[in-house]
Amino acid sequence: MEFFRVYGRVIGLLRAERGLAITLAVANVVVAGLQFYEPVLFGQVVDLLATARDKSTETLWHEARSILGLWALVGLGGIAANIVVSLQADRMAHRRRLGAMAGFFEHVLALPHSFHGSQHSGRVIKVMLTGVDNLFGIWLSFFRENLATFVALFVMLPLSLFMNWRLGMLLLVLILLFAAANVWIVNRTDRLQHQVEDLHSELASRAGDALGNINLIQSFVRLAAETGEMHRIIGQTLQAQFPVLNWWALLSILTRAASTVTVILIFVLGTWLYTKGEATVGEIVSFMGFSAMLIGRMDQASGFVSRVFFQLPSLADFFRVLDARSTVPDKPDGLDIGRAAGDVEFDDVGFSYDGKRPALVHLSLKVKAHSTVALVGPTGAGKTTALSLLHRMWDAQTGTIRIDGVDHRDIRLESLRRNIGVVFQDSTMFYRSIADNLRIGRPDATQTELEQAAKLAEAHDFILRQPQGYETLVGERGATLSGGERQRLAIARALLKDPPILILDEATSALDSVTEARIQKALKTLRQGRTTFVIAHRLSTIRDADLVVVLEHGRIVEQGGFQELIARGGAFARLVATQQAGIESA
Repeated sequence: MEFFRVYGRVIGLLRAERGLAITLAVANVVVAGLQFYEPVLFGQVVDLLATARDKSTETLWHEARSILGLWALVGLGGIAANIVVSLQADRMAHRRRLGAMAGFFEHVLALPHSFHGSQHSGRVIKVMLTGVDNLFGIWLSFFRENLATFVALFVMLPLSLFMNWRLGMLLLVLILLFAAANVWIVNRTDRLQHQVEDLHSELASRAGDALGNINLIQSFVRLAAETGEMHRIIGQTLQAQFPVLNWWALLSILTRAASTVTVILIFVLGTWLYTKGEATVGEIVSFMGFSAMLIGRMDQASGFVSRVFFQLPSLADFFRVLDARSTVPDKPDGLDIGRAAGDVEFDDVGFSYDGKRPALVHLSLKVKAHSTVALVGPTGAGKTTALSLLHRMWDAQTGTIRIDGVDHRDIRLESLRRNIGVVFQDSTMFYRSIADNLRIGRPDATQTELEQAAKLAEAHDFILRQPQGYETLVGERGATLSGGERQRLAIARALLKDPPILILDEATSALDSVTEARIQKALKTLRQGRTTFVIAHRLSTIRDADLVVVLEHGRIVEQGGFQELIARGGAFARLVATQQAGIESA
């Protein structure tokens, strides 16, 4: 049932071009039907020749012209239908392959952080590329082989039974044996092939993991260990794959043996029926043609079933990703709020990543537009989690987050995230030019605007020192830049976006003290007129925050002004004292 379910979904992906698909299907059925009619015509020719001595020349040629004329029409019809299939089937398969890739890619990009956090990017890419290649192969075989096989079963078999039911029964037995053998082999090897596919996915994940951490591998002398692990997984893959191959090789032997026996039995039974006057030479010849054609189709069908069986786990993975639903769904009738004023409210918000340990507990906080709020606390206190919920990387399990009084889940994701700029603690870059990386939040930005944002982020000077300036290609994940350079580009990227709400998650953590002082001065100017959330472990950088919120174990334990909280002598004062003591001891 899994086979037919996945196969049905693969064919269902052609619905985007259903008109052409139906036309190709009809043309293919015509090709198959006319092709199956040729053995009948050949048998009639043989019978005509066998009785030629008993007919006049005029009668013989009249009947011959009728048969040959019909045969010519059958051939021309087959050629015309073949032209349609040949011209359009490949083109449609290529279009739908790229369309399926684009749809998969768009769907994956829209899935939330919870999905990507549990999947290795190398495995997802492998699922996409392998999946669309398998789709392409099935679509082509559907129009070139599968439909013809269906016609053989539903047209040629009844026709053969009508012509001579005794000979037709031999073909029916052959088909039943073929189907039973395929079902038996599939049941024997299904679990093993899923293990093989899992091992292939593990190979892709392992390779992607290693290539993404090449510096770590080389600096810690891990080359032998990583290649050794790859060879170990490859060995497991072959060990799991060979038994599957053995079973399918056995199926090929059995079907070919059954086919040979069937042809011999048709000849023997046909000869016996001929001696009894219950079959003509032409009927025997037609059935020999039927059997040869049917055996050829069954070989194709066997190869197709075998091919799809080996592809089934990867196709199931492909559809499993497509079926993954976002945990932060975008409402179809969501609001477009334009440019937000910037009022933000956390109302009794609760959240847990695993459903067991709470990350946020009864978080309630009101932030007025254009104010700066600093979130502080020890590692794991919930600072980053709270702000991730604000721009809906996750959705809170309890409570509500409002922007300008509107539940942010009622706002279209595009509208919400257009109003929020984020500078992450670990800022990564696309493998594109510096200018392209800066324009991520504002594709229509001019060169002058790029340079202005870069200057405010103290990035302009180092950009000009690059070989091609703003057109310099950044390595994968920004590998050709230092941590401080990446951070400054990330700040410039957020500033260029010019959002009414700004999130700075350790935005200056990778900068030296001189550059940090310059950027802090620029950020102070830029915070005017926008709501800013700052996460900072360097508490000295948040002295001018309008509100300092202290989190511990997902709860707000203190909030107030910087000097006010120090005067209280509570949790915040202890954090400041601990940090100052660490600086002095250093």
